[in-house]
Amino acid sequence: MHAAIRYQCILVRGKGLIVTIDGPAGSGKSSVAKRLASEIGFSFLDTGAMYRCVTLACLRKEMDLGQIQEVANIASQVQIEFFADKVVLDGEDVSEAIRTPTVTKSIWAIADNAAVRESMVAAQRRWTAGRDAVTEGRDQGTIAFPDAECKIFLTATPEERARRRVSQLLELGVEVNYEEVLEMQNQRDRQDTQRESGGLKQATDSIMVWTDGMTEDEVLQSLVAIVGSKRPTEVNPMAEQPLQHKPHLMPR
Repeated sequence: MHAAIRYQCILVRGKGLIVTIDGPAGSGKSSVAKRLASEIGFSFLDTGAMYRCVTLACLRKEMDLGQIQEVANIASQVQIEFFADKVVLDGEDVSEAIRTPTVTKSIWAIADNAAVRESMVAAQRRWTAGRDAVTEGRDQGTIAFPDAECKIFLTATPEERARRRVSQLLELGVEVNYEEVLEMQNQRDRQDTQRESGGLKQATDSIMVWTDGMTEDEVLQSLVAIVGSKRPTEVNPMAEQPLQHKPHLMPR
């Protein structure tokens, strides 16, 4: 049985262009990847939310997350749906539930489960088949879509990423210590890069984008330009000049 992932969105028929965005925690890839997909008319796949959904499903069943096969069975059975403004797990809106500290604290056990990753990667590949899509995560350009036409590695210095995180939390009214945030982030970086299954690693054929000192709008425009350079051109037989390829969008 396969994990079911469905999106309520505009689909692109034909051979799709896959844009992968990988990078460390705090690099801003989740928010800018979603904006990029909207900007260029692509579908968006939030792979991190998938692992959070599996984590939540296991926690609700009060499972021992160290039971590798049992957890993998859950991953293969859940139905995850993505809408424009919410994430649905087995028919329930869990957009907020998957972002709680409890889920965040436990997700490492799910991410480290090789069987779960195998199930999730297979689901990601099924979903992107024939679509123009932006996917973001930590193993998208290396494991999930090694043959993707456009790979981006979004990053920033640890200090810059920690400052952004502190600013985000302060906006939410959460008082935090910069040094503590930086240390926790560095610890997560070590865990992500040392993970045997799906660890964070830059694909050799990816384009690295350093975002230090850049606004999100500036990062977005940089990514739009990169994707534009990767999109194929098609020749209009009625004209002398080639036309930039614009995918035909059709409702689901």
